[in-house]
Amino acid sequence: MGLGKYIRVAFANRWNLLALFGGLGLAVVSGVPDVIGPLVLAAEAAYLGLLGTHPRFQKYVDATAAAAERQGKAQSSQQALQQITQALPGPALARFEKLRNQCLELRQIAAELVRSQAAEAGAPLESLQLAGLDRLLWMFLRLLFTEYSLNKFLERTSPRQIQLDIEMAEKRLKQVSPEDQSLHSQKIRRTLEDSLQTGKDRLANYEKAKANRELVQLEVDRLENKIKSLAEMSVNRQEPEFISDQVDQVAGSMLETEKTMAEIQFATGIAPLDEEAPELMQPPVQFVR
Repeated sequence: MGLGKYIRVAFANRWNLLALFGGLGLAVVSGVPDVIGPLVLAAEAAYLGLLGTHPRFQKYVDATAAAAERQGKAQSSQQALQQITQALPGPALARFEKLRNQCLELRQIAAELVRSQAAEAGAPLESLQLAGLDRLLWMFLRLLFTEYSLNKFLERTSPRQIQLDIEMAEKRLKQVSPEDQSLHSQKIRRTLEDSLQTGKDRLANYEKAKANRELVQLEVDRLENKIKSLAEMSVNRQEPEFISDQVDQVAGSMLETEKTMAEIQFATGIAPLDEEAPELMQPPVQFVR
C-alpha cells in the first residue's frame, strides 16, 4: 500500500507520462511495435521501480503530502478562528486579547534581552516556542468559546420544565392499565415510555453540561495562569529547550479537557482540536467582531 503511493506519484509525473506516451507513439509509427513497445514498457517499469523505491523520492512525496495536509488544517483553523471571534462576546474576547498582548510584550522584552547580551541564538520565544504558545493560546480561545456555548445551552434549557415533562409522562403511563393488551394501549404505552426516556436523557444531558461548564471554567483560569507563567519564564530563563518542554507539558495536561470539548461538540459546533493552530503570536493579527 505504501509503495503503491510512491509508484503512483512517479507514474503521474508529467515528464514520465510525456516520455511514456511518446515512446509508445514512436513504437506505433516505427513499423515494429512488437519490438519497440515491450522495450518502452520495460523501461517504464524499471523507472517506476527505481524511483518509487528511492529513499529521497519517498521523503519528497511524504513531505509534499504533509505540507498539503498542514495547509488544509491551517485553512480549517482559520475558519474556526473567524467563527469563534465573531461569536464570542466582548468581555471574553477582551480577556483573550489581554493575555495575548501580555505574551507579545514579554516576547519583545525577551528579544531585547537577547540582543543586549549579544547572544548568537534567536529570541527564546521563536520557532518551536512560538508554535507552542500559539497552540496554548488557541486552546485558551477555544475554551472561552466552549464556556460561552455551554452558557447559552444552559440558559436556553429549563431543567424545571424537563422535570415537569418527566412527571407528566410518568403520571400518564400509570393511567395505562398493564392488563390492557390491546394494540391501541400498547402504542400509547410505547409512546409514553419513549417520552419518559427522552426526558430523562435530556435532564442527564443538562446536568452533564453543568458539570462540563464548571470544568471548563476551571481550565480557563488554569491555562491562563500557565500561559502567563511560561511567557514570564521566557524572560527570566534564557533556555529555549526548557521553555519548549514546559509548553509540551502544559499541552499534554490538557488532553482530558480536549476530550471533554470533543464530547460537547453539540453545544459548540467546533470540530476537535486536530488542526494546525493559527499564528496568534504574530503582532499584525487583529480580531474584528
